[in-house]
Amino acid sequence: MENKEQLIEKAEQTFYKTYNRFPVVFHHGKGVYLYDNENREYLDFGAGIAVMALGYGDKEYTQALKDQADQLLHVSNLFYNQPSIEAGEKLLRVSEMDRVFFTNSGTEAIEGALKIAIRYAYNKTGNHDHQIIAMKNSFHGRSLGALSVTGNDHYQEPFRPLLPGIVFAEFNNLDSVKALVNNKTCAILMETVQGEGGIYPATEEFIKGVRKLCDENNMLLILDEIQCGMGRTGEMFAWQGYGVKPDVMTVAKALGNGVPIGAFLACGEAAKAMVPGDHGTTYGGNPFVTAAASKVLDIFKERNITSHVKEVGEYLHEKLGALAEKYPAVKECRGKGLIQGLELNTAAGPVVSKALLEERLVLISAGANVIRFVPPLVIEKSHVDLMIERLENIFEKMSLSSETDMV
Repeated sequence: MENKEQLIEKAEQTFYKTYNRFPVVFHHGKGVYLYDNENREYLDFGAGIAVMALGYGDKEYTQALKDQADQLLHVSNLFYNQPSIEAGEKLLRVSEMDRVFFTNSGTEAIEGALKIAIRYAYNKTGNHDHQIIAMKNSFHGRSLGALSVTGNDHYQEPFRPLLPGIVFAEFNNLDSVKALVNNKTCAILMETVQGEGGIYPATEEFIKGVRKLCDENNMLLILDEIQCGMGRTGEMFAWQGYGVKPDVMTVAKALGNGVPIGAFLACGEAAKAMVPGDHGTTYGGNPFVTAAASKVLDIFKERNITSHVKEVGEYLHEKLGALAEKYPAVKECRGKGLIQGLELNTAAGPVVSKALLEERLVLISAGANVIRFVPPLVIEKSHVDLMIERLENIFEKMSLSSETDMV
């Protein structure tokens, strides 16, 4: 096997330079641990950016993939296949939605959701002059459509002009949303928990207010659950903890537990908006990826994953809260279940990097100064304790015990 330096050099010469990667080459995983090509063990609290909900090497899940690979990988959407039908039924059941469209990614799910909103408005008015309200500090993906509704100038600037008719309100500020609504507004799009923007859950007042606003103005509520859905908050979908229901929602990441699959779902009139020919995909919803999603949904139900997330998530929040009280350089902790953030008064990147390289702890950031905790949903309290111990080691080494002596 080639050594780490040789592999990294090949990668740097091979791949398009859009990522700044950490100097680690991962080789395999087991449970909630990753192992590099030199067989060093890392405790994983990033889960491939909230993807590996069941951890690594789950035997029941892996066997389902092997069985489907032996049977049928792909046939296209010109025909029916049993795994996609089964996965679709299960996803509709737990989401309480009416229709589903399987995609290859979360970004593609956002594209589909936007098309539903635009088609819905066109069906009502017969014209193309419509407006969608999105949120500042949001992140929905990197395609041009998804980028158009991502409320971050840094991501948007090099690629303008983007889709017209997109305006941005302040997340958790209902008055700022109301101020933007007019007779052209057809939808409001937001993450139920802002992820990349710093781990900000919607307040109950805000999300219920937005739902009421949509009802009063015949607008669609689109909730992006790509990162915060699939059990991560302790509910199967984060919006279920608020007592609201979207007209359209997007899901991906943990839906496939590492196999690339996403979906957009709709209910009511939104589920009837598009007609044959309006949308399509070659790979989306093929037998292999939907067999994976189907097994993930089975395991979630059989093992009562959401209850486990609530229990361990509360414990994680307590431990992070104690860190925030102990270290003045920590501004606050926030989040729900197993999507939590620790906001620092300094850049989070150096902490994340040192944790990975020195303490064998996989962490990721959210924005410039937030450490993001999105571990596999199967972690135990003992893993939380180990993570806290390793993170504290880094805090001490970086002198984060003092606001005036921060790196």
